[in-house]
Formats: sequence, C-alpha cells, structure tokens
Amino acid sequence: MTSNIYLLEIAVFVLAFFSVNFDLAACVNFSEAFELNWAPHHIISEGDQIKLTLDNISGCGFESKKKYLFGQASVQIKLIEGDSAGTVTAFYMSSEGTNHDELDFEFLGNVSGEPYLVQTNIYVNGTGNREQRHTLWFDPTLGFHTYSFFWNRHCIVFLVDRIPIRVFTNKEEKGVLFPRKQAMSIRGSVWNADDWATQGGRVKTNWTHAPFVSTFRSFIIDACELLPETDDILAQCGKLSGFWWDKPAFDGLNRHRSHQLKWVQRRHLVYDYCKDTARFTELPRECIS
Repeated sequence: MTSNIYLLEIAVFVLAFFSVNFDLAACVNFSEAFELNWAPHHIISEGDQIKLTLDNISGCGFESKKKYLFGQASVQIKLIEGDSAGTVTAFYMSSEGTNHDELDFEFLGNVSGEPYLVQTNIYVNGTGNREQRHTLWFDPTLGFHTYSFFWNRHCIVFLVDRIPIRVFTNKEEKGVLFPRKQAMSIRGSVWNADDWATQGGRVKTNWTHAPFVSTFRSFIIDACELLPETDDILAQCGKLSGFWWDKPAFDGLNRHRSHQLKWVQRRHLVYDYCKDTARFTELPRECIS
C-alpha cells in the first residue's frame, strides 16, 4: 500500500509539472554547440550520444563554444553502471577566473547496489560551499534522465526530469551574492575523485572496472547568448526584456512546483549545508528566512 501511494505521488507531481510548458526549445547539435576541452581521445561520439570515459590515465570533458546569462540548459545523462565508487560525472555551468560563478550537478558514484548521490553547488564570485546532496527516485544507470538548470534574476532552479530538487533564491537585499553578472559556458566531465566522492573518500576507485562511461545526449540550450561583437552581457541579457524567463510566472515556483520540491526534500534530501551546524559557527545569510 505504501509503495502504491509513493508511485501515485510521483505521477501526480509529474503530471502537474508537465501542465506548464517549461522547455520547448529543440536539441542543439553537439559538434556545433560544444568543443572538447579535456582529453578528447577519451570522448566517443556515437550517433546522438556522447560517451565520456574515465580510466587510470585521465578523465575528460567538454564545454560550450558560447556563454550564456539567464535561461535554461538541460541534458539527458545515463550514468556509469556497476561499481562507480570514486567517480564523479558533472554537468555544470561556469564562468572564467578565480572570482567565477558556477552552477553544479555532480553525480557521486558508489559501490554496486548502493545509490548514486547528486550533489548540487553554487559558486558566486569564486565562493562555493553551498552543497546539497540528494538520492534519486530511480536508478540513473539504467536509462537516460533529464537534468536542467533554470536561471533568471530571481532564482536558480535545479531540476531532475523536470522536477525541482533545489531552489536558490536571490536575496541580494539581505547582502547575499547572486550570480547575475557573469556569463557562463555549459560543461560536462567525468573524473576520479576518490579522495572525497564516495563515503567521504573511504571507498576508492576500483580501476579493474575501467573504463567508466557516462553517456550524454539531447542537449537543450534556451538562454541569452553572449554575442561575439559585444562583451557587455548585462546590457544584452541583464535588463528586463521579452525573454520568457523574465515573465512574472517564473519569478519563483508556483504551487505545483512548490509541492514537488517539498516532496523531494522530504524523501530524498540527505545533506543541506544550511543545516550543518557542525560546519558553520554561524549559518550563511542565504540560509536565514
């Protein structure tokens, strides 16, 4: 009975979310939109799929040729199967330099039979330490699932299969920095992080299982693009305009999305930096309502 209620909850929330047109953009061509920026010989293109491989020599990664400020970016990923302990697969956005902005999905591998953890993080002006970790309501190694960033001047939303798992709200009026001034490229990578990724680094990567492969496909980018003829991204994208993400409906979560987020927090949130009193003597300002 409990299992049926759990499945019904998922069905209701997904139906509610799909009643809102949140991503109507078409998939981009990978070779036109992205370039291989790390160990290209470890990246395999098969039809519409991009396979990132990790072995004991190197990981690998790619980056979009253009940079963006506000909008939405998403991809479908099938994560490393079997014993993936010590590995990290990442889908993220980042600007350049020491004082960069960054939005992260990091998928932390685990030993066979144990669940993946999804770590999200937000860097503003070079400072991160805003981690949340979630389990998932499905096995991300059995098929493709969609992971998305939605980002405007009011909030950042992390979504899994169009369900919000995290919201970072603009609280600049309280002195909290918010990433709204730096254009970011869209990136993906896989690498070895067995010093911290799995059970705090206690479980190391088993290289007898290499190569480890994560597969990406169906990239969607519907965002304000930094044009090559100007470097004034704020003038181009930072003002209120006709972009769909500037509409009042996207200032925050509506009731359905708020229910979805609460469901995820109740069932799948396993770590929140805002509740880590052992880590902070004083909670960050963004954690205070």
